[in-house]
Amino acid sequence: MDPMSSANIRPPASAKRHRRASLTSIDALGDDALCVIFAFLNLVHLIRCSAVCKSWRTVISKLKLLQIQYHKLQQADSASVSDLSNYSEKLINIQMEQLAMDQQRSSLQEGPVRVFQWKAHSVGFNKCRMKRGLILTGVGDKVVGLVGTRICIWRRFGTRDLFSSREGLFTRGLCMCYVDPQAVVGCEDGKVRVFDMYSKKISQIIKMHPGAVSSLCFSDEQLIVSGSSLGSISISDLSSDQRVVSFDATSSAGIKTLCLSPSSYSLFCGSSTGYASCWDLRTMRRRWETRVSPNVLYSMHHLRSDASTLVVGGIDGVLRIVDQGSGNVLSRCIMENSSISSRSTDKNKVIEKKKAIRLTEDDRIDLLPNRPPITCLAVGMQKVVTAQSDKCIRVWKFGNK
Repeated sequence: MDPMSSANIRPPASAKRHRRASLTSIDALGDDALCVIFAFLNLVHLIRCSAVCKSWRTVISKLKLLQIQYHKLQQADSASVSDLSNYSEKLINIQMEQLAMDQQRSSLQEGPVRVFQWKAHSVGFNKCRMKRGLILTGVGDKVVGLVGTRICIWRRFGTRDLFSSREGLFTRGLCMCYVDPQAVVGCEDGKVRVFDMYSKKISQIIKMHPGAVSSLCFSDEQLIVSGSSLGSISISDLSSDQRVVSFDATSSAGIKTLCLSPSSYSLFCGSSTGYASCWDLRTMRRRWETRVSPNVLYSMHHLRSDASTLVVGGIDGVLRIVDQGSGNVLSRCIMENSSISSRSTDKNKVIEKKKAIRLTEDDRIDLLPNRPPITCLAVGMQKVVTAQSDKCIRVWKFGNK
């Protein structure tokens, strides 16, 4: 036999890996196979699948799977295709969103909780956020932060751009929010400076408070909302460089965190003494104020479409679920010390699975050990990501009760 014959020529290892990857890729499934798989899912899982990618949403919409499941949920007498025409896509979308928000509240308030944690950095970090399924902690693409007196933009492959402020007022790195292509920085002199990320120069300076700016948030209407260390809140229109309104939110302490709810025109504030409050942006009146924690609150967040629940974290390391309408604490969660299991995804990272428990009103928080402060949190669908002081990322997953 010819040793150089085609039968003895083996494909390179890279070709084998490519063939194996292509055979196991989800893209190898056709629309018919996807339809069979999606037919076994309930309404909530179909909603999640339709948000994964455009091709999946096209298959689900074309086969009217959402309408069929919604029809079954309403316990209609028949589920024929002709009957489904009465359910418009707009009505279905409204009902789907309401159903998802109801499930979100139920899982956050009463569902079982699991925590997945892993060491994220060799040094501490105090910011995190979620975007399209990705967790950003300062090492992702175009994440803006403060390093001493310098503004820093992290990009892919570990590169970053640095530039300094001439005023040198970022010594403590008080607060910053980023809306491409602008970085809005709150400073110790009570002013908010807007940096253009392309020219790396200050484009606007707006006087907001007599004291230091301690917190910031940004709305879709180009409004900057800032809180001060003296307890006041100011709202400014970025398009006109004008401060719209300013008022005293609390007289007992400074504002440490802010969160906007565009669906209900609400502004939520957290103070250094553990008070949470809600303000109506249309009337500039306070709806409620509750002391949800005996200590400082560092972060609060909620799903964009959720007008029901608010997740709050602070220095005591307890994750609190608060009712947006009343300010009542619906649930308190804390992570247990022992690990249920652990798994390694690569040589350098070990993911630990831990159990979280819900505290009762009689539980003494000061007697609970190992409670690293929650410096920042981000809320997703049935999950919360927290940045804490021990260099670990934690993902809290809330199940159905």
